[in-house]
Amino acid sequence: MFPILKEYMTNKAEVVPEKTMGPFKTDTSIYQTPPQSGLRITWVGHSSLLIEIDGKRILTDPVWSDRVSFTQSYGPKRFFQPPIALDNLPPLDAVLLSHDHYDHLDKDTMKFFAGKTIPFYCSLGVSKYLTKWGIQADFITEMDWGDSVIIGGDCVITTTPARHFSGRGILNRNETLWSSFVIKGTKHNIFFGADSGWFPGFTDIGDTYGPFDLTILEIGAYGKHWPDIHMGPDHASNAHIALKGKIMMPIHWGTFNLALHDWYEPIEKLVTYSHEKHIDLFVPEPGKPTGVSVYNSEWWKKYMS
Repeated sequence: MFPILKEYMTNKAEVVPEKTMGPFKTDTSIYQTPPQSGLRITWVGHSSLLIEIDGKRILTDPVWSDRVSFTQSYGPKRFFQPPIALDNLPPLDAVLLSHDHYDHLDKDTMKFFAGKTIPFYCSLGVSKYLTKWGIQADFITEMDWGDSVIIGGDCVITTTPARHFSGRGILNRNETLWSSFVIKGTKHNIFFGADSGWFPGFTDIGDTYGPFDLTILEIGAYGKHWPDIHMGPDHASNAHIALKGKIMMPIHWGTFNLALHDWYEPIEKLVTYSHEKHIDLFVPEPGKPTGVSVYNSEWWKKYMS
């Protein structure tokens, strides 16, 4: 902890954008028309995604609060407001929750869903938070690594390993599970990596469940003092290759200050690695429903100082 604290005190990086971001706004009328290809994604920010895949709508790790902390008085604050209000979300077929960290499991957002008849799929042990916040137990399915469920009769969600940790406080570390997810529709097969450090399991997942039309992988919040729990852009691009991915979407960057690097460093480095490793990227603008293809909006560049 002491080296980390010292580095935080002396850090000169632009961890928070000097220019005001956004506002980004989602044109919700787009959801009235199914995606032409069958696969469309709206990046709300960080790891919160609205995935439209072969007729299903799946929301991942929804975080709408201003801060990812045990209190909204202080802690890491959003760089930009969510581009779509929770009330304006289209009907959902499922919500996926990878683990219980504050930047992935948000109490106030969960309370919005209290009493609604939307299926929740979460890692082992996480349901205790959901029921406490008003989600009906009948609509919660806890999943261990390797478990599969079918939503809507033709979309299979499988929980796969990740190298991370869990806990919402100092005293309850690793009492719940953390996971990644394979989402296989009638036409498309995608991988939602959530949080993970690099580990050989990516090759195993690729061999067992791949190839993937899209891998969604975290590239931000890395640091030399915690190399085993977050990949950063280099290892994330290696994970994409190990997973047998066709197109890679970077997440977990550009939304909250959670590390010591410049806020734009992860994506800038990933673009460089993508050229070196011949990786096709999908980088949509926040809040813009975008059909998955080889596409880089370069939206962040106008906010770089």
